[in-house]
Amino acid sequence: MEHPKFIITKNGHFRLGMVHLHKDLLKSGEVCLGGGYYQFDYTSNRIILSRSSYDYGEPRWHLLETLKVPSVYKGLRLVYYYDDGQEFDISQQLKLEYYD
Repeated sequence: MEHPKFIITKNGHFRLGMVHLHKDLLKSGEVCLGGGYYQFDYTSNRIILSRSSYDYGEPRWHLLETLKVPSVYKGLRLVYYYDDGQEFDISQQLKLEYYD
C-alpha cells in the first residue's frame, strides 16, 4: 500500500510522493538523510512533515544549509514536527532553493 512519504538527500533534495517505501523516492547513487510522512494543509499554505522513515530515520536537517525543493511547492511553508511535538520551521531555518 502506498503512503505519502518524503525524504531529504545528502545533496539537499527534498522529494515527496505516494510510495510503498522511502527508498522508492531515491535516485540511483543518492544518499538519504532521513524522511517521514507528509500532508498538505491548504488552509495555512503548509506542507506538514512528521514522523520518521523506518529505514532512514528522522530527517537530519542539521546537516543541510540549503534545501532544494520542487518549484511546484513554492509559496507553501515547510514545517516538520518531531515525535515530541516540537516544531522545526524549515522555511525559516534553511535556505530554500526551488527547481523545475
